[in-house]
Amino acid sequence: MLQHDNARPHVARICTQFLEAENITVLAWPPYSLDMSPIEHVWDTLDRHIPQCVPGPANIQQLRKAIEEEWTNIPQTTINNLVNSMRRRCVALREANGDHTRY
Repeated sequence: MLQHDNARPHVARICTQFLEAENITVLAWPPYSLDMSPIEHVWDTLDRHIPQCVPGPANIQQLRKAIEEEWTNIPQTTINNLVNSMRRRCVALREANGDHTRY
């Protein structure tokens, strides 16, 4: 099972054909609903913390290491809160008729 945000690269014919050929079920997901995905908030956290690394990553290997370190520093309670907020997010999205929400 796969969830993606309906970005053009994800719904390109070649991607769609591959997913069908591999019998991968794609969850229905409203377009423009990045705020629905808990992982987007995790990426945002990483995006804010990685540039603060001193010294900054000088190559791909250092960047990967910095991302892995920051990833492990995200408290489990943060992850739990994001996952547990999904019901509220779905309700808010439905009330906004699929439009953007405050999340």
